[in-house]
Amino acid sequence: MAEQTEALRGRERDRVLLVLLSALFFSLITVSIINVALPAIETGLNASAADLQWALTGYSLTFGVVLVAAGRAGDLLGRGRLFLAGVTLFGIASTVASLAPNALVLNLARAVMGVGAGLYNPQVSGLIQQHYRGAERARAFGLFGAVVGTAVAIGPVIGGLLLGSLPSWLGWRMTLGINIPLALLAVILGWRWLPREGRTVRRQHTTDHGSAAPAADNGSDPQGSMPHPHHDLDPFGAVLLGVAVLFVMLPFMVAAENPLAWWALPTGLVVLGIWLLWEHNYARRGHEPMVNLAMFRIRTFSLGAAMITAFFAGTTTIWVLIALFVQNGLGRSALVAGLIGMPSALLSIYSAPLGGRLVVRWGRKIVVFGLLCNLTGLALTAWVSTFVANGAGVWLLALSTLPLGFGAGWINSPNQVLSLRDVPVANGGTAAGIMQTGQRIATAVGTAAVTGLFFQQVAHGYAHALRMGYALIASFVIVALVIALADLAADSRARTADTSPVLSDNERATVRRVVDEDTH
Repeated sequence: MAEQTEALRGRERDRVLLVLLSALFFSLITVSIINVALPAIETGLNASAADLQWALTGYSLTFGVVLVAAGRAGDLLGRGRLFLAGVTLFGIASTVASLAPNALVLNLARAVMGVGAGLYNPQVSGLIQQHYRGAERARAFGLFGAVVGTAVAIGPVIGGLLLGSLPSWLGWRMTLGINIPLALLAVILGWRWLPREGRTVRRQHTTDHGSAAPAADNGSDPQGSMPHPHHDLDPFGAVLLGVAVLFVMLPFMVAAENPLAWWALPTGLVVLGIWLLWEHNYARRGHEPMVNLAMFRIRTFSLGAAMITAFFAGTTTIWVLIALFVQNGLGRSALVAGLIGMPSALLSIYSAPLGGRLVVRWGRKIVVFGLLCNLTGLALTAWVSTFVANGAGVWLLALSTLPLGFGAGWINSPNQVLSLRDVPVANGGTAAGIMQTGQRIATAVGTAAVTGLFFQQVAHGYAHALRMGYALIASFVIVALVIALADLAADSRARTADTSPVLSDNERATVRRVVDEDTH
């Protein structure tokens, strides 16, 4: 008997997607909006350089630490419940942060905001994986990618508008306070619209023959797809992985202020090795580990996760360098720096849903094309920066970055579809948590490496520093391109031989069953 999962239909499906993507949007804006608010926070709270460093990194750090455990908990306990709990915690912590009387309270509140965001973000991908099928799933992940691209680019714009239109003491507080009504609305609508345990919703169950059977109105679990005999959360494994992620990310975030933090990196890698051994032995003893390591033998998932990790290591600093170049190098305002990214963000809004539709036909080719567009945008922007530094119009940067926005739309959402397509629905939240954890670690590593190189090269001019930073970003994107090409080649070989070079016969049967379900 195949796994039973329910697909939402019509208006109900659109409502659920609205709630999920709205919450995703404000969790990602929180990452980038703080960049333009740091000078006002420094003045308003008399914050030290270390305080500002933690204001910048504390949210991302706790966000990354809880992702995999949160995805696992959602798979077992109910994704709707974890989503609502995470958004609620995020909203409460945002309220505290916006009213913070000093830097310590601000940084603690932002750390709790990261926990809340880490709790609910894996549920977004998990619920899309669970409740959407075939082309509808591709469309949902297309909109997912559009939200990611827009949130990253528009965060500094919103921050610049708030800081420019409000008194300085209020402007930076509103960059945090803007989350409060958004989180409240997401909780209210989520409580009404999200399928949860014990709620009666219109749904169809997909059988192993692909036919739709009416759901029994018996209060059964609408969250889970695969029944679990008990809720084996593997708490020790969750703690080990959380500590490992914390120690790996920490030095990249704070070593500039405290070089001794680099000692945390080897410690984190050792703890990660211990976690892998624990998970393996935990499964051998008949328990259900937090992460089924066999998931990494699914080629589409493992290569897709590796590709997006390499991509995030570079591209998350693209707009940071633009902001530094425009504000510090050219003496323009934070608002101008933010507005330069708007055309690229708007193009991403268009290209991401388009990529989500085309990925059904083109597969991994569309990701390869998106990466090539990204490399083109990096080269074009590095070239244009020389002319801008010599007096050409700053808005030339808005044109040169257009391929970055278009390319990102054809990378993020199609890769999400391709990476999760062969993962059993019951493990969708865990898989999403693994991918997002990789992205958070990559963001920390890439930001430290790229901004470190940028500041080393500033003595030779901001345009030169931008070019050097973009060269390093391009190297990460090239690694992502090599991985995507390897996956594409493996797909071609698998189609030719009608077999998978990675999966066993039993694993291939499982994948085919899940794919057959999704196509009906």
